[in-house]
Amino acid sequence: MRRLRWAKRGGRLKIPPPAILAALYAVLITLGAGLLMLPVATPAPITWSDAIFTAASAVTVTGLVVIDTGSDLTVFGQGVVMVLVQLGGLGLMTFAVLVLSMLGLPVSMSQRMFLREDLNQTSISDLMVLVRGILKVVLACELVGVMLLSVVFVPEFGWAEGLWQALFHTVSAFNNAGFALFPDSLTGWVGNPVVNLTVPALFIFGGLGFIVVTELYERRGWQAFSLHTKLMVVGTLALIVWSVVMFAALEWNNPRTLGALPLHDRFWASWFQGVTTRTAGFNTVDIGGLHDSTSMMFMSLMVIGGGSTSTAGGIKVTTFIVLLLATLAFFRRRQQLHIFGRSLGPEEVMKVLALTMVSILTVFMAIFLITISHDGDFLDLAFEVTSAFGTVGLSRGATGELDGFGRAVIVAVMFIGRVGPLTLGFFLATRAKPRLGYPASRVFLG
Repeated sequence: MRRLRWAKRGGRLKIPPPAILAALYAVLITLGAGLLMLPVATPAPITWSDAIFTAASAVTVTGLVVIDTGSDLTVFGQGVVMVLVQLGGLGLMTFAVLVLSMLGLPVSMSQRMFLREDLNQTSISDLMVLVRGILKVVLACELVGVMLLSVVFVPEFGWAEGLWQALFHTVSAFNNAGFALFPDSLTGWVGNPVVNLTVPALFIFGGLGFIVVTELYERRGWQAFSLHTKLMVVGTLALIVWSVVMFAALEWNNPRTLGALPLHDRFWASWFQGVTTRTAGFNTVDIGGLHDSTSMMFMSLMVIGGGSTSTAGGIKVTTFIVLLLATLAFFRRRQQLHIFGRSLGPEEVMKVLALTMVSILTVFMAIFLITISHDGDFLDLAFEVTSAFGTVGLSRGATGELDGFGRAVIVAVMFIGRVGPLTLGFFLATRAKPRLGYPASRVFLG
């Protein structure tokens, strides 16, 4: 890790790559808000608070909204949101490197370092191969998504509007943003097989991570997969099964969600809402009508999130798995973690613990701050904060009721959730070795 420090020579301030990346995302949010404030972006004027919140939600691929994307924004405004979602999901440095590559320009070492941080990699080797793989995955998935969703939207809205609906929702789904052009999200298609298969497929592939999707396509053999890909595939399948089954069990007879639907629509809604919870903010049932138990389950899934180098947020599936493995290893009195014939050392465990601790503190602090300014239903507020941190976008309706301070807290949480909690550690961490050694001691725990 690097720390913010003065160089010994030249007196220049060396800023670590994560700090610069965070600044670039902040600049993109500001530019996006400025574009949304233009008269051509909205049929009626909106406030700077609305514009900044919407731009931040788009860049962080969250999907929480304070205005109706479909009616309060023109096609130009919706296009701004879609571009911000694509840039935020793809990653600013990834997009920049793609542009440089297409123009035949060289990618400098500093740009590769920024790209490494943006993609959450530990090495700069093979980064260009990864970027080209990302481009192929994005183009292929989004092209197929537009074609499939056009089958639904074109007959209903006509060619022009139908294709735009298909494109917008494809980009939003693949980037796990959850923005929809309908005030009730996708509840109008709760029983439509094409929507219920295409949209989840997009955000599942987007949430797996570019590395995993590339390996699944190129290697096509379990033994050839890396440990990361194996953990992501097994973890994602297990979480999908758990979330779908539990959602159906908890909400089956709830008249405000599944209980009011025909039998076959209940199955589709259970599938859709179960898989969308960890990553994307689409919904086909009323989230505000969920039982408290279901909301708590959703919050736990939103904290877990998707995969590294993906368009999803949260602490990530692999982080959650390593936490479970570390817990099991402790009770079995093992010094190393073993999984799929591989071992994980203490460095991975320490990183996971740091990430989880920072994440928990971030969520708790945000809930505390938001309850100071808004004394509403605690579960609704906690749900919004968790959704913002996981960059999910599901809402129980509390976001629109927040004041300026509450919105600022949500924006900050979305930003931290996208840029990564460990980025904060770069400002404090140092590679300097301690000059003094201290005798070992014990602390009684538990």
